[in-house]
Amino acid sequence: MLSPQQVQALIRRHRLRDLVFSVTGLIVMLVLLFLLGALFLTLLLDGWPALTLDFFQGYPSRRAANAGILPAWVGSLLVMLVTAMAAVPVGVAAGVWLEEYAPKNLFTEILEINVNNLAGVPSIIYGLLGLGLLVHGLHLGQSIAAAGLTLAMMILPVVIVTTREAIRAVPQTIREAAYGLGATRWQVTRDHVLPYSVAGILTGIIIGLSRAIGETAPLITIGAVAFIAFLPPAPIQPDFPWLSFEWLSTPFTVVPIQMFNWVSRPDAQFQVIAAASGVVLVVMTLTMNGVAIWLRYRARKRIKW
Repeated sequence: MLSPQQVQALIRRHRLRDLVFSVTGLIVMLVLLFLLGALFLTLLLDGWPALTLDFFQGYPSRRAANAGILPAWVGSLLVMLVTAMAAVPVGVAAGVWLEEYAPKNLFTEILEINVNNLAGVPSIIYGLLGLGLLVHGLHLGQSIAAAGLTLAMMILPVVIVTTREAIRAVPQTIREAAYGLGATRWQVTRDHVLPYSVAGILTGIIIGLSRAIGETAPLITIGAVAFIAFLPPAPIQPDFPWLSFEWLSTPFTVVPIQMFNWVSRPDAQFQVIAAASGVVLVVMTLTMNGVAIWLRYRARKRIKW
């Protein structure tokens, strides 16, 4: 039995440990933010002379003064569109099934272990998988569709794992109250579990898409073009049926590959436009994350605990 003095001393030690941990975490976060800001500022200063309207509207060229990034950032947007449309519905549905519907047996345990292991597989392995399965097996060729589906396979385990963690964080009492009122399992999942876990699910989607937009290894493996001087056909057409899917089968390039191509050139002017393309990539990533964070904030505001 501890005396009152011993209890107070124990509480003080625990508070001191909490304070030390909080201060240490704050210092580490500030140092990392400072380093990130310094790196981005250096990149911005190096690439600022090339950040003009012509740079965004121009096509790649062997002359640095005429080189532009239009096919690269358009290709990145289209590839990420395919990635999100393929990975998000499948990943969320798989996470819901594993957490809410799957029976607890040997098969699901093996499945869960494999999903967790796949989240740590190097991206080049997914590139080889996409090359064998999508490019040669399904004959999609070196296209936007093959690139988007390859990146979707890469981020799918991340989306599944974070979806499961978000669903698992929903209090069990909410499910029990809904079941007590006569709701079915699907009604409980649709009307209660998913609305409360949507913020965590969006966090997983942010992490997955942020990883995908900067990848080069899997895209180079499936045959992304380092120099391309045309745009894919527009997805929206002025004539009926107004939607075109021809762009899915066209060759492509993305911002990281275009930046790698320019960095490998010996001309110093190419280093400037490579830095400018790095700024574009960072801004695209931050914009995508900002939209997802805004959606997550809106989802949290609608929740009433």
